[in-house]
Amino acid sequence: MIGFIGGSGIYEALPLTDVREREIETPFGEPSAPVTIGTYEGTETEVAFIPRHGRHHQYSPTDLPYRANIYAFKTLGVERVIASNAVGSLRKEIEPRTLVVPDQLFDRTRHREYSFFGEGMVVHQGFAEPFCPELSKELQNAAVTETDASVKGGGTYVTIEGPQFSTRAESEFYREQGFDIIGMTAIPEAKLAREAELCYATVAGVTDWDVWKTDSQVSLEEVLENASHNEAAIQDVVGAAIESLSETRSCECGSALEGTINTDPEHIPESTLESVEPLVEDYL
Repeated sequence: MIGFIGGSGIYEALPLTDVREREIETPFGEPSAPVTIGTYEGTETEVAFIPRHGRHHQYSPTDLPYRANIYAFKTLGVERVIASNAVGSLRKEIEPRTLVVPDQLFDRTRHREYSFFGEGMVVHQGFAEPFCPELSKELQNAAVTETDASVKGGGTYVTIEGPQFSTRAESEFYREQGFDIIGMTAIPEAKLAREAELCYATVAGVTDWDVWKTDSQVSLEEVLENASHNEAAIQDVVGAAIESLSETRSCECGSALEGTINTDPEHIPESTLESVEPLVEDYL
């Protein structure tokens, strides 16, 4: 099963058959919406879909139930998660309506839950490469072959807290650091997917110039208009990637927790173990 998290502008599932919904309770609350599950049209691949912000866009970037979303995917048997994001551009050559498949993240968020672990259980996990290279390659290839959009492979996605957009000084600072695109939701989603040993990659649709351009002032109207334009292209990319993915994974995401648990199992509280059992049962 493949998980798909729809970002701003994508509130409906891909073309699926045998569709059903699952309401899932997790130790970390409820997901953004009931999970839509079905078979991707023309294939035998099952897809589980969650609209990140809820079906009516009622969750802000800070308040999203990130942990519940990823945990729900894990308990359903998802191994790969494809995400979509609406982002701003920090580069002159990355124009609005470009599709970007980033390979790096920089975290500027402050008020989020970044881990499934804690409460008597310490896990130190590597995160040098935040996106699955195998899954990212499939998304980039699909973007090039299946759409007429400009496509950028690689680049750094800086994640800000939001829900406000950047100040001009902040936007200029991010450009000076060499960042390429700016958004509000890739963190902690990517970190949690790694802890759950899920492959994770995103196709980001550029909606605006942020505010670094002197003739640009990012607005919700502009973001929504370009997000709507990007929607069809992103769905084409996701669909093509789903069709081309191999049945088995050859990356290291599926063993990401190996050797990372620093607390003696005998000293981990029972309540903590119960909440993270689907994540750590192979290691304890």
